[in-house]
Amino acid sequence: MEGGWPARQSALLCLTVSLLLQGRGDAFTINCSGFDQHGVDPAVFQAVFDRKAFRPFTNYSIPTRVNISFTLSAILGVDAQLQLLTSFLWMDLVWDNPFINWNPKECVGINKLTVLAENLWLPDIFIMESMDVDQTPSGLTAYISSEGRIKYDKPMRVTSICNLDIFYFPFDQQNCTFTFSSFLYTVDSMLLGMDKEVWEITDTSRKVIQTQGEWELLGINKATPKMSVGNNLYDQIMFYVAIRRRPSLYIINLLVPSSFLVAIDALSFYLPAESENRAPFKITLLLGYNVFLLMMNDLLPASGTPLISVYFALCLSLMVVSLLETVFITHLLHVATTQPPPMPRWLHSLLLHRTSPGRCCPTAPQKGNKGLGLTLTHLPGPKEPGELAGKKLGPRETEPDGGSGWTKTQLMGLWVQFSHAMDTLLFRLYLLFMASSILTVIVLWNT
Repeated sequence: MEGGWPARQSALLCLTVSLLLQGRGDAFTINCSGFDQHGVDPAVFQAVFDRKAFRPFTNYSIPTRVNISFTLSAILGVDAQLQLLTSFLWMDLVWDNPFINWNPKECVGINKLTVLAENLWLPDIFIMESMDVDQTPSGLTAYISSEGRIKYDKPMRVTSICNLDIFYFPFDQQNCTFTFSSFLYTVDSMLLGMDKEVWEITDTSRKVIQTQGEWELLGINKATPKMSVGNNLYDQIMFYVAIRRRPSLYIINLLVPSSFLVAIDALSFYLPAESENRAPFKITLLLGYNVFLLMMNDLLPASGTPLISVYFALCLSLMVVSLLETVFITHLLHVATTQPPPMPRWLHSLLLHRTSPGRCCPTAPQKGNKGLGLTLTHLPGPKEPGELAGKKLGPRETEPDGGSGWTKTQLMGLWVQFSHAMDTLLFRLYLLFMASSILTVIVLWNT
């Protein structure tokens, strides 16, 4: 065997487990012959196992130092309504037991052993944000080195409280905390330290994380506050875990269909205002948008008011306003072809202000339709536009209408121009809204 141990050698090998009690020391000499053939006899550690109920120390005034690290291996879910984060992680604890010590050279070169964790004293480290009862599986083992250093790895499914802010859903980032602390031992008995650097924990978690779903890990930071409960002071290590939602699913299923429907509604302004198909087309789009919102409601957060809900509300409001504007213009053009009402002076001045001088309507009565910038072919009525364009105006249509100073034909042209101005204004509002939405999505996605 390696190390020059002959097979026939039957000398006794000594493994010393030093149980150093305060003020005196006891030594147990174990017959470790056969370790190279039959493994370690658990009875050699029986004296240590019998003291698992007590914190191992040689001097009561010296606290036990427990080094902590963890590996985040999965982000299982985020419940925005209950403000809970469900994750799976491996918690690593390392501490020294001064009662365990042996010389590997005297014991077949053995310098590390695995022992059932239930036979050892274990620090009562827990996560303060956890809302579940600890469901650590039984039968876990711990590594014991020849210097008495114990390393204990424990898998944990953690459902923890997390202050979730879903305003920027689905481009939101969440910062949750894992606070490791002892339940019983104050700083006089236990101090907490780091087994690994924070960047090591972050890199390891990114490499082993298994979920490729909704959330991704951005980074991990730490703080070391102390918790005071009455006259007792407890040591803590607080890890800040930053996660980000992957927005691709919601962009494809929510934003893209909604944008298409709004864009189609904007293109409907290219239909003539006097067209009988324009209002039914907008009603169909509005009904389709409502059905879309009902179908996609399960993808939205159950609580709070995220920015995307405001976006959907604005889209729906624009489509309703567009439909109402279409109904109003249809009614206005119908009245303008039968008995056009006089136009208020302020409205006429507004039309003059927004149109070029060559196209604005005259302020003094003129004959015919000269200077209107619009022809009668734009007007709806019982006759076809071609017939209206080729027909001579009658005496009544060229006479001033009451005390307004305008002829009936001029009033018709003014109201037609007003309806087209409303269409242009709402169409530009659509374009501004769509451009702002696209820019907002790009900025939120990149930041």
